[in-house]
Amino acid sequence: MRQTRFKSARRQSGFTLLEMLAVIVLLGIVATIVVRQVGGNVDKGKYGAGKAQLASLGMKIESYGLDVGSPPRTLQQLVVKAPGAVGWAGPYAKPSDLKDPFGHAFGYRFPGEHGAFDLIFFGQDGQPGGEGYSADLGNWE
Repeated sequence: MRQTRFKSARRQSGFTLLEMLAVIVLLGIVATIVVRQVGGNVDKGKYGAGKAQLASLGMKIESYGLDVGSPPRTLQQLVVKAPGAVGWAGPYAKPSDLKDPFGHAFGYRFPGEHGAFDLIFFGQDGQPGGEGYSADLGNWE
């Protein structure tokens, strides 16, 4: 009689293969939802950081313009002194400042269409135009 009780108690402990598969599927669904939520927030954070970096780089260009007399012809002149740049007190920016949080170069026009210079953050796609996190922002907006 003792052996019968022991065997039946032993058979009832543990999980079946079906129960383990159900748990794995549920964990996969939850992980997918979490990754999508976090992924969207990362893009939102990078886009916000790009806006802030656009403003910061615009101030660095204005500082260059105050020292030299006009904005730089290229953004590279914020990092390396151009020949004949009298009054240059740089570097005004680091090479990493010239790339947005998505790793794309900022757009720059001198002379600008909206002011002395135009600085453009192209967003997530790094291309002109777009909507959402790929929308362009300019220093004149």
